[in-house]
Amino acid sequence: MKKLYYRQIEGRSNGYYALLAGLGLLILLGLLATLHMEHEGHYVTGMTNQIVWGMPHVFAVFLIVAASGALNVASIASVFNKKAYKPLAPLSALLAIALLVGGLVVLVLDLGHPDRLITAMTHFNMKSIFTWNILLYTGFIAIVAIYLWTMMDRTVNKYTRYAGFSAFIWRLILTTGTGSIFGWLVARQAYDAAIMAPMFIVMSFSFGLAIFILVLMASYIGTGRELGNVILFRLKNLLGVFIAGVLYFVMVYHFTNLYATEHHGIESFILTSGSIYTVLFWGVQILLGSIIPLILLYHPALGKSWKVIATASVLVIIGGLAQLYVIIIGGQAYPLVLFPGMEVSSSFYDGVVNSYSPSIYEIALGIGGASFAILIVALAIKILNFLPHTLDDSIDPHVNVTSS
Repeated sequence: MKKLYYRQIEGRSNGYYALLAGLGLLILLGLLATLHMEHEGHYVTGMTNQIVWGMPHVFAVFLIVAASGALNVASIASVFNKKAYKPLAPLSALLAIALLVGGLVVLVLDLGHPDRLITAMTHFNMKSIFTWNILLYTGFIAIVAIYLWTMMDRTVNKYTRYAGFSAFIWRLILTTGTGSIFGWLVARQAYDAAIMAPMFIVMSFSFGLAIFILVLMASYIGTGRELGNVILFRLKNLLGVFIAGVLYFVMVYHFTNLYATEHHGIESFILTSGSIYTVLFWGVQILLGSIIPLILLYHPALGKSWKVIATASVLVIIGGLAQLYVIIIGGQAYPLVLFPGMEVSSSFYDGVVNSYSPSIYEIALGIGGASFAILIVALAIKILNFLPHTLDDSIDPHVNVTSS
């Protein structure tokens, strides 16, 4: 068995510089889109008084939820004491912080006036779930940073398990808070459901692990390091379990709504008559983002191909974005039920399905935030020892790791 040690990448290849340049360009486009929206006003976006959360919020929530799930690999190593995942723990924690920062950047820039964040951070309304989330997000970054320190500094290695437990509990609370944003909004027929919180937790496991697998594969293939099938197949099988878990919660959510008469309208809208939202739900979220990845990952032959595993991970990410688009925007598009059992008609869009088309500026901002998260990872693995020098199948994960 080979011993394991961590080593930063050289980061001197043309491919690495091209990656940095490409990410920098996407980030620049996101900043330019933000400046345009701030200068011209939100009327240049697809958002209206009826659809107040748009495409930037889909990207932001996806990145924030995925951040919690990206930490899952480290949690399995520390909390559940699975030694095979221990070599991946530092990269897992780094990716978790990077994704959360990327998501928060999108949210802050979408405020129109980013300085408004100062008010949100100095005037707390403890009855608001948004206030709680500010505390949860900043606390998550701090706790995971401490967790990283205990993993990478041998003088404090004995505290890694305690830091891992703290990060694990905090991430569950964080994702519960994110899901509760929707679960506690009783005014919207699509949101008023307690199952939103646990569903978002399982969604985080799936989205975060899919991103982690892609980052891991790209890091090792791009740097010419060895990545064995043992650890990769463990991760892809785990991803399949999480995909099935998300499917289960989605089924329970919709079956529960179908049982309650008050939710029949929104269920009919999403499942059968919602135009783009119905297509996204059945075609992208369920078929492309869930069923096909499950088939690819567990197929006896296809499931052993790296390209197929990468394809399945990409499909999970696409399906996750579609799922959040349906939840966030589809939930706002369906008209508010102001007087149950009564027909309401006025000049204020009462009873009217609200339309929304994301603008190029919103999409650029969301992609810019995601690119910023990847840029953080790309720079960090060059500066510090986040990656094991090899992850081939001969590595013994039970030996002590060292830095080099």
